Amino acid sequence: MSEQRWDRTAGERPRRVVVVGAGMAGVQTAVALREQGFAGPVTLIGAEPHQPYDRPPLSKAVLLGKAEDSAFDVDFEALDITLRLGLDVTGLRAAAHELDTPEGPVPYDVLVLATGAEPLVLPGSEGVPGVHLLRTLDDAERLRPVLERQHDVVVVGAGWIGAEFTTAARAAGCAVTVVEAAGRPLAGTLPAEVAAPMAAWYAESGAALLTGARVARVEPGAVHLTDGRAVPAGAVIVGIGARPATGWLAGSGIALGPDGSVTADSSLRTSLPDVYAVGDCASFPSARYGERLLVHHWDNALQGPRAVAAAVADGLPRTYDPVPYFWSEQFGRFVQYAGHHAGADTLLWRGDPAEAAWTVCWLRAGVLVAVLAVGRPRDLAQGRKLVEAGARIDPVRAADPSVPLRSAVL
Repeated sequence: MSEQRWDRTAGERPRRVVVVGAGMAGVQTAVALREQGFAGPVTLIGAEPHQPYDRPPLSKAVLLGKAEDSAFDVDFEALDITLRLGLDVTGLRAAAHELDTPEGPVPYDVLVLATGAEPLVLPGSEGVPGVHLLRTLDDAERLRPVLERQHDVVVVGAGWIGAEFTTAARAAGCAVTVVEAAGRPLAGTLPAEVAAPMAAWYAESGAALLTGARVARVEPGAVHLTDGRAVPAGAVIVGIGARPATGWLAGSGIALGPDGSVTADSSLRTSLPDVYAVGDCASFPSARYGERLLVHHWDNALQGPRAVAAAVADGLPRTYDPVPYFWSEQFGRFVQYAGHHAGADTLLWRGDPAEAAWTVCWLRAGVLVAVLAVGRPRDLAQGRKLVEAGARIDPVRAADPSVPLRSAVL
């Protein structure tokens, strides 16, 4: 499709939009621009050589060999979106409206940063044979034969990625030991009383969970803990968190937060003119929750680009203040979360956490602010809408799992 087909302003050079990052946030930005009727050239730059792909299947179908890849079903040529893959962006020169790359400068009129996050590396494990991360398609392809050979596996970190990888490794028949420095899984994400029941899921799957266990060093064939124990390891998978991939912006004038995120405003605009930021690399102020949020989840990478694309297409800023949402498939359970529970003053259980299905609701001054649902998708669907609406909830009725959440509204 020619560039002229999209040019609605004869005689004027259309604005050039360049999107850096070809993951979910970047792809959705490019596609949404066309859906919003944007007519100018759109270039999508990705550091990986692969056709743009979705990441959640990497810890599931791709890792287990049930799918070769998870490429997005997008016809970039038909949408007249120029792909530049396998290209590193090394710097941003705002005054010139140019990006630095090994292939020369890339000019832009509007720039969207969608570089995502990069996994944290376990100190001292760099270069040790058999140590893996799970973030990219190449990572999943390197790990696939590890599972096929049913190696003894050590997973460092009992967060979301650690749980999902453990689930896949046990399904493949591997012996798995999970090493977690905190006293429980998901310590940085959920309160102790909510995360505690999830610890039993590891044992049910046949995995060993070692909490309060810190890694002293990793050697080929073993992970050594600070208490002197040595855990046999044919392979080590590190899942200890991620940090926004923004190091390349040093010296650019883009304001970054202490967590490394691009500090976007309520319309996802950065501190530089004509530059937006979306997805895992960007934080934004939430009027709903009264604090700045950094959301490393798929839904944020889907919704934020739509707001940016609409603003670029018609020049009118859109306030972005979503109810964060994510899901995780682990140990035969479908776990969903909507909202943000920091600052909540009341926690309600719906159901018994020892059972297969249960829900937790968080309230602040009687208003539902977050919901965690395990095997109760109806609770999540209704709860998400109630959080969005800022609904006040009757705590007695909300705590009764036989009462639909929407029926607990005051």
